[in-house]
Amino acid sequence: MPEESTRTIYAAMIANIAIGVAKFFGAAISGSSAMLSEGIHSVVDSINEVLLLYGLKRSKKEPDEDHPLGHGQEIYFWSLVVAVLIFALGGGISIYEGFKSFHDSRESTNAIVSYGVLSIAAVFEGTALFISVQEFNQERSDNNINFWKALRRSKNPTTFVVIFEDTAALLGIVVAILGVFLSELTGTIFYDGLASIIIGVILTIVAIVLVIETKGLLIGESAFPEVRDSIKNIVVKDTSVYKVESPITLQLGPTDILLALSIEFQDDLTSDQIEVAIRRIKADIWASHHEVKRIFIEARSIN
Repeated sequence: MPEESTRTIYAAMIANIAIGVAKFFGAAISGSSAMLSEGIHSVVDSINEVLLLYGLKRSKKEPDEDHPLGHGQEIYFWSLVVAVLIFALGGGISIYEGFKSFHDSRESTNAIVSYGVLSIAAVFEGTALFISVQEFNQERSDNNINFWKALRRSKNPTTFVVIFEDTAALLGIVVAILGVFLSELTGTIFYDGLASIIIGVILTIVAIVLVIETKGLLIGESAFPEVRDSIKNIVVKDTSVYKVESPITLQLGPTDILLALSIEFQDDLTSDQIEVAIRRIKADIWASHHEVKRIFIEARSIN
């Protein structure tokens, strides 16, 4: 697992803890529902980072008798848990707080405090997002694909989960500032409550997207098409190979691919020569694709 993934998560977690304390402090002084929703958002994000770090640690466990293919998919499971938490805690509570504020007759106060806290939060969240995007751009395999498409096809949830979280956080801050401003302008907390509901909707949408993305990884996705094509080209270039079927790949983790090949070897090869050819093909694949951890080859002759 790339060290950058851990650094990205720690950067986001530190930012969210600091921001969460400030948001709750601001909510206590101003009485802003949008500010309270933003505080809840930061708490949920902080918990999510802890879960991602736990998932990373679990995914690095060595294979054992009960898990012969390793624990790489643990990170996909915990990423799914993160998405559910964003939906249930982040989105659900924010929407609840928004509707609850509609029945509160008090006026929002100390808007200056809210502006100050949210501005500081925007700086922290923006910095965390910048770090996440920089790390993602360094690890993305194909720079010819636009950023958002590359993010959606990423096999590393520790990257795309954090980026989606930080993007949602920045959008939430903008909505919260607008809610505080309109409430101050009109003298009613209606817009502050509405902002809280909108923040909840944003989190719900992000959660649904993350559930869709992590579900595909958890139930088993193949490697990128360019990886499969590269592997096939490596195999067909070997002089001992007559024909090879399309490689079967399974993404067991961000940098852990299982590969199965069905190869027809030249008919004049002996069993010893085929064995040597298999070792050579495996070595060539591993030399070009370090992410391929296990290779299973079904060897057949032409006849």
